[in-house]
Amino acid sequence: MFKYVNADLDYIMNNDPAARSKIEIFILYPSIHALIFYRVSHFFYTKKRFFISRLISQIGRLFTGIEIHPGAEIGEGILIDHGMGVVIGETTIIGDRVTIYQGATLGATGNEKEFKRHPTLGDDIVIGSGAKILGPINIGSNSRVGANSVVLKDIPENSTVVGIPARIIKSKEVEEYDNVSFFI
Repeated sequence: MFKYVNADLDYIMNNDPAARSKIEIFILYPSIHALIFYRVSHFFYTKKRFFISRLISQIGRLFTGIEIHPGAEIGEGILIDHGMGVVIGETTIIGDRVTIYQGATLGATGNEKEFKRHPTLGDDIVIGSGAKILGPINIGSNSRVGANSVVLKDIPENSTVVGIPARIIKSKEVEEYDNVSFFI
């Protein structure tokens, strides 16, 4: 767990212009607190101690305003910036070096019949404020999801998506650009 906490601290120091020191981040940032609660609850979840894992995750939610299901799989170097209202569902998989802004949801649509009901995110992704990524879809590495976008379909690597429903406005595969200002 300490390896993950250190990687998260390093990532936040390098990617949050407001971060002044690791000790400040460790003491004051709800992102770190939520991830520590998550990593402890995930440990119990993997040992099939479901009640204690959910109890720990709910205590973390109470203190941070960030809800991370203990069944989610989360990589290292994660920043949940401002954090309040972020929801990460049970079968979500998040890669390394991912930034998630406040109010984002990585959830299910309620229509899935198979067990994998939540999204899978690659590495080096930014999820804008209020974005909703729903269902068992994949977000390719090095992608950006605009604020308040609703993503319901797979997104290829190196893409930027915005809108409701989300559409690709920039991609290495689709060289198409709209006049859209930065969205976070």
